[in-house]
Amino acid sequence: MGLNIIILAAGQGTRMKSDLPKVLQPLAGRPLLAHVVDTALRLSPEKIHVVHGYGGAQVQACFHDHDLAPDLIWVEQAEQLGTGHAVQLALAEIGDEDDILVLYGDVPFISLDTLQAFLAETGGLGVLTAMLKDPAGYGRILRDPQGRITGIVEQRDASKAENRIDEINTGIMAGKAGLLKRLLGQVDSGNDQGEIYLTDVVALANREAVRIDNLQVTSELEISGINDKKQLAGMERTKQAMIADELMQQGVSLYDPARLDVRGELVCGKDVTIDVNCIVEGRVELKDGVQVGPNVCLRDCTIGKGATIKANSMIEEAIVGDNAIVGPFARLRPGTQLSNEVHIGNFVEIKNSVIESQSKINHLSYVGDSEVGRRVNIGAGTITCNYDGANKHKTRIADDAFIGSGTELVAPLSVGEGATVGAGSTLTKDVPANELTVERGQQKSISGWKRPTKKTADNPSDK
Repeated sequence: MGLNIIILAAGQGTRMKSDLPKVLQPLAGRPLLAHVVDTALRLSPEKIHVVHGYGGAQVQACFHDHDLAPDLIWVEQAEQLGTGHAVQLALAEIGDEDDILVLYGDVPFISLDTLQAFLAETGGLGVLTAMLKDPAGYGRILRDPQGRITGIVEQRDASKAENRIDEINTGIMAGKAGLLKRLLGQVDSGNDQGEIYLTDVVALANREAVRIDNLQVTSELEISGINDKKQLAGMERTKQAMIADELMQQGVSLYDPARLDVRGELVCGKDVTIDVNCIVEGRVELKDGVQVGPNVCLRDCTIGKGATIKANSMIEEAIVGDNAIVGPFARLRPGTQLSNEVHIGNFVEIKNSVIESQSKINHLSYVGDSEVGRRVNIGAGTITCNYDGANKHKTRIADDAFIGSGTELVAPLSVGEGATVGAGSTLTKDVPANELTVERGQQKSISGWKRPTKKTADNPSDK
């Protein structure tokens, strides 16, 4: 029969000291549980069962709109009665002939290769173990003189001799559903915790002469759980180092691999260069020849071939065309589309706007809800006044227009092709094509006027 995967994700994670359930704590921008589910899916199971408890509604809501949601069956463990009890709840909806693999929502680095090898090794009941130099905190694997596994003893229940054993139980287990159901039905919950321990099935299986298979995992990282914020931070750095190494193997040039954070998916073409302290969130694509400067934030965006993103710029849910230049200190907000060879300079903010090829907005300007044509030049300090306090309005600037510095374009408004707007203008009417339009108040000089002086004890009033 088919493979069913049970992921135990019901723990509160009190050592996290957080209202957020432990399995939702972020690692590389994604919940811990999402990393485990991703690996589980690559095993092509028939079903994935997630046992949730503390913050269960929050956990389900996090995955509600996720691509993985259709593949997950949610099982509630209302009372925390142990790992064996959690597995029992999931097994209730699984056929006896199905194969079972038990994983953990806070063990994100378990690899596909290890799990495939483990499942191939398992015929009866399978236990994934590891040899650790410091096995403190883990259950110890008990073997008979012939080396066969006979049971698992938790550290708190182990004798001095058993505590010297350095082979530990990772918690990951496999077997037939019917076998696990039968063995769990025999587990005694009369312990200090009043819980049903999944590990107790091993001794019961040995007593019934059920074959207990075993694979030793060689990487401690793969079986490491995350229990507090210090461990989470350490794992974050480990994950980021792995991502950086993979990028460099693909040919990406990283100025300092230790100073890149990818909190999502980064897809790079050839000859991409990324400077220090860059943050990538969501899905970001950098096409061939892209150069990213220092301290840049990229979120859910596509950067075209040969484009340059200069220092301290932020790009979110935007598209940047080929050979465009953005920054330094520029911000592209959601809905921005820059065509090829567009220049967006320092302290320029673009929102929900299309900027066509070879246009330039180089200094200290805001362009929102606008359509800007080709070869347009927008001078420093220009503002598209797109919001009237209740509704947003469009500004349309046709090809080859020139907008002088310090201009306010009060939308809705259109600027014709080839038009020139004089600096310092505030425009509320459409601008005709191929003409100069200027709107300024009359300049006055007032003779005899004196600048106010600051009040002091000797000078109680302004003169």
